[in-house]
Amino acid sequence: MRQGPRRCARGASGGPASERAECEAPPPIWGTVPPVARLFVPQSKLEEWALGDKADIRDGKLVVVAEKSSFAVLPAVHFTKLVSGTDDKKLLRKVKTEDELQKLGAEHMADSVLLGDTAYEVTGGYIAEVPSGKTTQKKGVTPEAEALAAFLLDKLS
Repeated sequence: MRQGPRRCARGASGGPASERAECEAPPPIWGTVPPVARLFVPQSKLEEWALGDKADIRDGKLVVVAEKSSFAVLPAVHFTKLVSGTDDKKLLRKVKTEDELQKLGAEHMADSVLLGDTAYEVTGGYIAEVPSGKTTQKKGVTPEAEALAAFLLDKLS
């Protein structure tokens, strides 16, 4: 594990505080992964945008025509209603990708998901992933995420 330089306590004269200066190692330097803003886009909304030539999915990306930009997307579902059983996994009002559903052992069929004896009604769509840059005043929200959210909510609706 890589660590930065050691920091040592100094006396008033700038020399070591004692012959055996107390040194502390800084915390380890971990690799950083930029956060990603994830926005769910229902399939019905995407179809509406595609008919209006506003946006479409091409090669695994949400292509926004007016902005001349694209964002990575993953197929996903939004859990909207518990049809039968109990919501032990707390999936209601959550969005899960196909990979996450597979890891849970869930079966996705059209507008429903079965997980053991529990059945959910779901809305199909995509998660658009916006890589972050510098964050804005809102904690964890990037300018790119704000721009995409504003565009999707205001201009495409």
